[in-house]
Amino acid sequence: MKFTINREKLLEPLHLACGVVERKQTAPILSNILLCAEGGSLVITSSDEEVELTVTIAEVSIEDEGEVTVPARKLMDICRSLPDNADMTACLDGNRVAIDSGRFSSYLATLPSAEFPSIEVGSPDVAIPLPVADLRKLLQRTSFAMAQQDVRYFFNGVLLEVEDETVRFVATNGQRLATSHVKLEESLGSHQFIIPRKAVGELSRILDGEDTVSLNFTSSHMLLERPGLKLITKLIDATYPDYTRAIPTAGNKMVVADRQLLKEALSRTAILSNELYRNVRLIVMRDKLDMHANNPQQEEAEESIAVEYDGETLEIGFNVSYLIEALSVMQGEKVRITLMDATSACVLEDVNDTESLYVISPMVL
Repeated sequence: MKFTINREKLLEPLHLACGVVERKQTAPILSNILLCAEGGSLVITSSDEEVELTVTIAEVSIEDEGEVTVPARKLMDICRSLPDNADMTACLDGNRVAIDSGRFSSYLATLPSAEFPSIEVGSPDVAIPLPVADLRKLLQRTSFAMAQQDVRYFFNGVLLEVEDETVRFVATNGQRLATSHVKLEESLGSHQFIIPRKAVGELSRILDGEDTVSLNFTSSHMLLERPGLKLITKLIDATYPDYTRAIPTAGNKMVVADRQLLKEALSRTAILSNELYRNVRLIVMRDKLDMHANNPQQEEAEESIAVEYDGETLEIGFNVSYLIEALSVMQGEKVRITLMDATSACVLEDVNDTESLYVISPMVL
């Protein structure tokens, strides 16, 4: 195998592929990427056995076709360190790959390409066509609410739910919930799939442009293909809990606030909140919202903003990070907060966005 490629042409595809490679792997081959030079194209594949990403670079100068695996991070670091617009030649030399560019030369160790894992996907059962802009929006407005490493592993991903002409994304960690939906042009029946956290992150990285993509599902995998890109992921094999039961419907206290003003006030107050619990006390009064935070060092902060509210006074505590993150993904000028009492979850909605909704459980003060 021998090919020559411009640094700028390789850099972005290599960056995308390296995103799948974990720094700590259970097998050495998973620290490598597979390079396949054939037919005038260079195909880069990375995998962690759960997620597989393939990037194809067309019109590459190939002298000898072939394939090999090389350490992903080291190749990425070499490519980054080369001068702008430098040409780079890679050549298989025994059990090493020689990387040359100008007066720079190096050798990378290889592992047999036959050992590189491949995720086999059958024929899709369901294909969901979505404009890229809608898919980006659904991911942005929900994925932040996923759990990190919850033992309830179905929380470590995003639920994609199809109900006739509606596609809905749902994410929760048990203490907060985010949901957003878009409408399709045709009915696709009823389906539920749980996309794991890592695949959600990769989806967010590879989505650009304004075209339409198709999310193709089997019972255990999701496949997305775009020109020059293919993403395959295993799905989380579990039944997602009935998230609708976590959405309060009996709230009778409605507060309308300037979204950006509230977000900035909470961010300032949060500086002196407890670093572990991130708790903030909200006191809702007629036309006014007070925010209070303190920490074990006896530091404290408070701020008040004007709001639209005409009801009885209510004092309630929340994780301030949850509030700020929900406000950050909204786009409108006004946010509506619906409350019931100090022990019930609140509902946050963008006044101008009827497609998204956020639920946050209260904290004991």
